Amino acid sequence: MTSSPKLPGFILTRRWRDTGHGTDLEFWLATELGPRQVIISAQQSVAFAPASRRQDIERAARGSANAELRPLSLKTFAREPVLGVYTRSHKQMVTLERRLKDRGIALHEADIRPHDRFMMERFITAAVQVEGGAAEGGRILDPKLTPDDHYRPALRPVSLDIETSARGELFSVALEGCGRRQVYMLGSAVPDAGVPDDFDLEYVAEPAEIVHCLNDWFREHDPDAIIGWNLVQFDLNLLQKHADAHGVPLLLGRGGQPIEWRAHGTREGFLFAPTPGRLVIDGIEALRAAQWSSSSFSLEHVAQTMLGEGKAIDDPYHRMAEIERRFREDKVALARYNLKDCELVTRIFAKANLFEFLLERAHVTGLAVDHFGGSIAAFSHQYLPRMHRAGYVAPNVGDVPDAAFPGGFVMNSRPGIYDSVLVLDYKSLYPSIIRTYLVDPVGMVEGEQDPSPEASVPGFDGVRFSRRRHCLPAIVTQLWERRDEAKRQGNQPLSQALKLLMNSFVGVLGARNCRFFDPRLVSAVTLRGHEIMRCTRELVEAEGYEAIYGDTDSIFIWLKQRRGEAEAETIAAALVEKVNRWWREHLAATMGLESALEIEFDTHYSRFFMPTIRGSEEGSKKRYAGLVRNDDGSEEVVYRGLETVRTDWTPLAQQFQQALYLLVFKEQPYADFVKDYARRLLAGDMDPLLVYRKRLRGRLDEYQRNTPPQVRAARVADEFNARHGRPQRYQDGGWISYVMTVNGPEPLEARTSRIDYEHYLSSQLQPVADAILAPLNDSFANLTSDQFGLFGA
Repeated sequence: MTSSPKLPGFILTRRWRDTGHGTDLEFWLATELGPRQVIISAQQSVAFAPASRRQDIERAARGSANAELRPLSLKTFAREPVLGVYTRSHKQMVTLERRLKDRGIALHEADIRPHDRFMMERFITAAVQVEGGAAEGGRILDPKLTPDDHYRPALRPVSLDIETSARGELFSVALEGCGRRQVYMLGSAVPDAGVPDDFDLEYVAEPAEIVHCLNDWFREHDPDAIIGWNLVQFDLNLLQKHADAHGVPLLLGRGGQPIEWRAHGTREGFLFAPTPGRLVIDGIEALRAAQWSSSSFSLEHVAQTMLGEGKAIDDPYHRMAEIERRFREDKVALARYNLKDCELVTRIFAKANLFEFLLERAHVTGLAVDHFGGSIAAFSHQYLPRMHRAGYVAPNVGDVPDAAFPGGFVMNSRPGIYDSVLVLDYKSLYPSIIRTYLVDPVGMVEGEQDPSPEASVPGFDGVRFSRRRHCLPAIVTQLWERRDEAKRQGNQPLSQALKLLMNSFVGVLGARNCRFFDPRLVSAVTLRGHEIMRCTRELVEAEGYEAIYGDTDSIFIWLKQRRGEAEAETIAAALVEKVNRWWREHLAATMGLESALEIEFDTHYSRFFMPTIRGSEEGSKKRYAGLVRNDDGSEEVVYRGLETVRTDWTPLAQQFQQALYLLVFKEQPYADFVKDYARRLLAGDMDPLLVYRKRLRGRLDEYQRNTPPQVRAARVADEFNARHGRPQRYQDGGWISYVMTVNGPEPLEARTSRIDYEHYLSSQLQPVADAILAPLNDSFANLTSDQFGLFGA
C-alpha cells in the first residue's frame, strides 16, 4: 500500500456495516482519476441521553449492548444536561435504544445513520478532498475527508431498458452509454435479418446468459450511473426476479456487488435499489425533483414534449403485440426499438440538464445524488452540526405535541376584468422572514431564557427568538448568498437546488415526522407573512392604487386606468423602492433588525381577469388569467389554475378558453366565435377534442362507494380487454382516456355509444364561457340558446 495524494472527489454512494472492530463506512467517489472506494474503519455510533439517568443507562447497557458514557457540554431543548452514549457498532445502539425506551428513557439522535453522522459533523455534503490514507489500487483506507466546494465530476452514465412479453418474459436488454450501444437478445438470429452496423447485437441461447452478459458489461465498461424510465420499479426489478428465477446473481454494483434492495417504509410495493458505487436514477423521479411539470410522465409524452419525437410504437395494445411479433420474426427491429428507448432517456437527461441539477442538489443538501424527496433529511444535515456547536442536541420526533398552525396569506380577491394590473412579489419570502426575524429552534429556546427586548425578537403568542444565539438564520443567509452568486455566474442548476432547499425549510418545521416540528416556529413565519402582506397592501393603496388579490408572497395591484408597458414598469419600480425602503427603516427603528425583505416587480398584465368561485359571487383564489406583452412585442395569455392548465379538462374546453379569453382581452367581438364553436361541436367536427384523460390513483377494486367517470371507463376497458385476450391495463391504476357518451363514460379502445354532445356543451363549454362573460353581462346560454335550443329556451 502507498499513501494517497490529495484528491478531489464526489460521493456517489455511501453505506455502513458493522464489523468486529466497529462500524466501517464505505464511500464510492467519482474522481478525475476514476472511481475510488474509500473505507473509514472502526467508527463508533453516538447518541445522547439525560445525564440524570446515568445509572439506569449503565444497567440497560450491560451485556450485548455495552456502551461508554461520557459527560458532554450539551443539553436538550429542555436545557437538561446530556451524556454522550457511544457503542462500538450501530446494531448495539439500536438494541440499547430499544432497552432504554422500555425504561422510559429517550435516546436523542440514535436514528442518525453512521455515514450521515460522519458527513454532517464534518460539514461534508457531496464534494470532498481526500488526503492521506493507505491506497491500494482503487481503494483508499482511512484517509482524511474534508469538504470541497468546487469539484463536480463528468459522470459516465449508461441508459438501460428491457423488452418483455405481456407475461413478463424477458426478451432483450439494451444499453447505451460509455461509448457503447449494445443489445443482448434472447434466441438466435432470424435468417436473412441482417446484421446492424450502428450497434452491437449479441444473441444468447439461455435466459440466464443475459444476466451473465450484463454483469460482464458493467465490469468492463464501469459506468458511474444507471439511468432509465421507471428504472427501479420495472426494469431492474424484473431483471432481479429474472436472475433469481434462474439462480444467477445480478451484480451491477462496483466490485461485482449486488443491488441492495430496500422496500419503502409506507408506500406498499415501492422499492429502492441502492447499488454500491453506481447511481441509479429514474428519469421520472429526476424530472419531478427538478420541478418539471407534465400532464403525463410516460416516456412517450415527455419525449414528444421535450424532444419532438417519441417511441417507434406508441399504441399500448399494438405495441405489445408488435414487440412479440418482432421477437418472433424480426429481432433486429426489436433491438432497434429497445435501443431507441435508451437513447430517448439519454437525450432527455441532457436536454433537462438533469445530471448538473442532481449533482448540485446533492452538494447543497447532503442527500445522495439518486435520493429523491428527503427535505427533512436535508434540513437535518444542515442543522444538526450547527446546533451541536451551539450546545444543544436535537429533540426526537413526537417530543412536541401536535397542533394546528396557520398557512400562507391569501387575500380575498375582487373578481372582474381589469386594465393594467401589476404583480409584485417578495423574493423567497419565508427564508427572508427567517433571516430578518431570526426564527430558529435553538433561538426560540434561548429566547425563553432571556425575553428582554435587548436580547430577543418577538414572534407570536409570547414566543421570542434570541438575537445572539441561533443557527437557521445563518444557514439561510449562506444559502441565499450562494444562490445570488450562482445566478450571477449563470449556474441555473445550482441556483435551482439552493432555492428548493431554502424554500423547504418552513415546510420541514411543519412536518409532524420531523424532529424539529413545532407549530410555534411555523406560525412565527406564516403569521409574519400575513403581517407583511397586509402592510404591503396599505403601502400600495396609500399611493392611490388598489390591491385586488394577494397570495402568500405576491400582491396584485390595479393601476385604476390603462397604462402602457413603460409607464407601468415605472410605477412598479417606484412601488418596489418605496416598499423596500419602508421595511428597512421600519424594522431598524422599531425592532433593531436588518431587513432581508425584498419585493420585486414580476409581471404587468395589460388585461387581467379574476373569476368568481363557480356558483358564487365570491372571488376565487389561485385562479386567474392575464394578457402579457413579451420582450419581442408579441402578446400571450397567462393562465393560473384555470381549465387550460388543468389536466382534468378536455382539449375542447382548453382551446375554447384560449381563443375566447384572447378575444375578450383584446376587446374584439366574440359572439360569432362562441356560436360557431358550439355549432361545430354538435356537427361532430370537434370529436378529436372530446377526450378526457384522467389518472386512476388506486386499484380498480378499491373504488366501492364512489365511482368517478374515469373508474367506470377503466372497468369497461378492462372487461373489453379480458374478452379479447388482451392485458388488463387499469387494475393497478394508471391513466385512462375516455369520452362521455349517451350511455356514460366509455374508453377510447371500447367505445360503442354515441357521444353525448349536450354534456360537453353544459359541462365543458358553458362553465368556461360564463366565467369570463359574466363581468360583461353576457352568458353562453344567451349566445347559443336561440340557435340551438340547448338550455331550455
